[in-house]
Amino acid sequence: MLTDENMNRRSFLGLGAATLGGVMIPALVTPASAATFKNGVISSGARRLSFRNAHTGDSFSGVYRVGDKYLPDAFEQINMVMRDFRTNTVYPIDPRVIDIIHTVHRMTGSTEPFEVISGYRSPKTNNMLRKTGSGVAKKSLHMEGRAVDLRLDGFSTKRIRDLAVSLKAGGVGYYSKSNFVHMDSGDVRAW
Repeated sequence: MLTDENMNRRSFLGLGAATLGGVMIPALVTPASAATFKNGVISSGARRLSFRNAHTGDSFSGVYRVGDKYLPDAFEQINMVMRDFRTNTVYPIDPRVIDIIHTVHRMTGSTEPFEVISGYRSPKTNNMLRKTGSGVAKKSLHMEGRAVDLRLDGFSTKRIRDLAVSLKAGGVGYYSKSNFVHMDSGDVRAW
C-alpha cells in the first residue's frame, strides 16, 4: 500500500499509468535525461520543438517541456499533428520519443522544423502498409505512439541517423531510398 510517506516518483511510476492532460500514457514514461542519452546534450530548461506533418500540413512549434514537466496543452497539439492521417485517429505520443527528436534537432543546430512522415499509426493502417510495402514491422512501435519517421530540410538523413544513433536512446532506422529516419523510444538498436 502506498502512503504519502513512501509515494515517491519511482513508486508512482510503478502504478502502471500516469495522466497527461487527461490522456492515459504508459507509466514507463519518464523524462529522458542526459544520463540516458550519455552525452549531456539535454538542458534542464524549456524544451522547444518544431515539426510539420508532411501529409496534412499541420504543425507544432513551441515549448513542450519545462524541466521535468511535460506540458499537457503542448501534447494535445503534438498528438493531433502526429495522428494517423489515414484514419484520423489521435493517440498519445510517448514524451520520450519527443525528447529524442528534440535532442537530435538541437544537435543539428538547425532552426528548420522537422518534416514528420509518420507518427502514430493505427493497427489498421499498419496492417495496410505491411501488405502494400516493405519494412513495416508487424508490432511497430508506431502503433504505441513510440515512433516517429522524419527528415530535416538541409540535412542528409544519413547525418540525422548518425546523430540519433550516437544518443543510444532508442531505436534508429535509416531508410535512404525513402529519405527518412525512424526514431523510437524502444530498446537501443539500429538498422
